[in-house]
Amino acid sequence: MKALTRTDFNFEGQTGVYRGKTRDCYYINDDIMVMVASDRISAFDVVLPKGIPFKGQVLNQIAAKFLDATTDICPNWKLATPDPQVTVGLKCEGFKVEMIIRGILTGSAWREYKAGCRELCGVKLPEGMRENERFPEPIITPTTKADEGHDMNISKEDIIAQGIVSAEDYAILEDYTRKLFARGQEIAAKQGLILVDTKYEFGKRDGKVYLIDEVHTPDSSRYFYAEGYEEKFEAGQPQKQLSKEFVRQWLIDHNFMNEPGQTMPEITDEYAESVADRYIELYEHIVGEDFVKATTDEDIASRIEKRVSEYLKTLKA
Repeated sequence: MKALTRTDFNFEGQTGVYRGKTRDCYYINDDIMVMVASDRISAFDVVLPKGIPFKGQVLNQIAAKFLDATTDICPNWKLATPDPQVTVGLKCEGFKVEMIIRGILTGSAWREYKAGCRELCGVKLPEGMRENERFPEPIITPTTKADEGHDMNISKEDIIAQGIVSAEDYAILEDYTRKLFARGQEIAAKQGLILVDTKYEFGKRDGKVYLIDEVHTPDSSRYFYAEGYEEKFEAGQPQKQLSKEFVRQWLIDHNFMNEPGQTMPEITDEYAESVADRYIELYEHIVGEDFVKATTDEDIASRIEKRVSEYLKTLKA
């Protein structure tokens, strides 16, 4: 099984490139961005040494579907998906915050609550909550978007006071975040899922706020299965969830959390294929459609280069 772990394109009009942990972004004439969803996978802030076949396609296609399903709420950066692993869109100046919204007390928020925290990012939390309990209404817990290292929790008041985002723009980000989350919850409910929490990134272009980056994917969101949620919650049992948490758990089981002295376990072809199967399962549950694997008859990078180059020509026409 083939996986795309590195790209090195040189498209016509290319003015820059940025390689993230899992995605490579090519800038065309400082106006258009070509975002390639590689098959790299990261956990605990480190990229695993082997790619996961079809992972990039899964995430790119989920994000594209949710971007298309929310255009009535806010404008977004997407122009086209010329290849299953590529989205081409408008280059925006990204805000230096990630808008995280939570409908249920779980994950890092639960760990802080359990340790006695009753205020998260300036939001007061009720007493007496239990793990995996729904908030009275979803809470927004932003983080700063760090160029290096970990993102840090920050309050709305500090974001505005520090001039990271203006009060006017933050009001727009908050409004869009709540509406997008509500739409995501509606779509998830139709698939028998609960959208638990997620993050959104926004940018600005010509004075207008745009939704950018991926949306409602299992890498940026947490889903619970709706069936059995209440019973498991009442019994204090772990929820059955859809996210890449299973990869983190496998690493933990193999004594790796990217801490000093720890060694990355071997990623066998068999394990990589099993992760690919899980990502495809995630796609089909979240989207409610069969996953159609992109052709790997030719080299994946060559296929992408050809399709993107053809699409970019249409923008000049």
